[in-house]
Amino acid sequence: MHPAPSVIIFTTLSGLGFGLFFWLGLGVPDVSGGTAFAFFAIAYALSCAGLLASTFHLGNKKNAIYALSQWRTSWLSREGIAAILTLFLFALVAVPRIFLGAEMAISGVLGSIFALLTVFTTSMIYAQLKTIRRWHQPLTPVMFLLHALGGGALLAGEAKIAGWLLLALTLVLLAMWRIGDQRAAARGTTGDATGLAHLGEVRMLESGHTARNYVVDEMVYRVGRKHAAKLRMIALGLAGALPAAILLLTPPGHITAFLALALHLTGAVIGRWLFFAEAEHVVGLYHGK
Repeated sequence: MHPAPSVIIFTTLSGLGFGLFFWLGLGVPDVSGGTAFAFFAIAYALSCAGLLASTFHLGNKKNAIYALSQWRTSWLSREGIAAILTLFLFALVAVPRIFLGAEMAISGVLGSIFALLTVFTTSMIYAQLKTIRRWHQPLTPVMFLLHALGGGALLAGEAKIAGWLLLALTLVLLAMWRIGDQRAAARGTTGDATGLAHLGEVRMLESGHTARNYVVDEMVYRVGRKHAAKLRMIALGLAGALPAAILLLTPPGHITAFLALALHLTGAVIGRWLFFAEAEHVVGLYHGK
């Protein structure tokens, strides 16, 4: 699938924002006044920037409002509703904590639950797609949640917790890629897609179109196997292994936390690009891809 920048920005930033919201809802870090304002401002900025970036992937921006109306069947609609509720709940948490120093424990816990629910609904947009076998697996939501929790813990200043979460993310990424490769290899051939496999090898004689079209532009994208392997190792090291080692094996401090965050963000963007670039949509079989 074509790795659109808007979707990469959306999934990366919103995950970090809602991950930070999760920890803030639990009172981590325990701050109030101006410091609390700074933390909540970062969480709102990341979450809202990510959600706004997702609208740039729409062909007609005016259709964004309709994304909330199909909540019975669409994970995209459920994500939009969960995000709005989360942002509203944390307004109830942030205002008393900033201006009164009051702790809204019940609202905070409820907000944390909805923050994780928002990330989960985002992950299910991709995990529920049977047409992309690499994504259609239980580890896809786990990967999204660990990215959010680990990145959020980093932003919240919880170095050791973040280290263990990023170590878990490293293991999940390895397992997800292995399962994804196995599932992608079993997606079939052009002969299976056309129902002509019993006649022998099926090849494209001519393209079914004479110009670029939406299906090919959006759903068919190829990344070289050697390049994918290198990018996997880079994403694995930067997003998970290296920051985890820094956080778990060195004394906590602002410099180490900043370095770990910078590495994680870089690796997360690379990994998210690869997440989309490696996604082989079944429609590609009809185009000999």
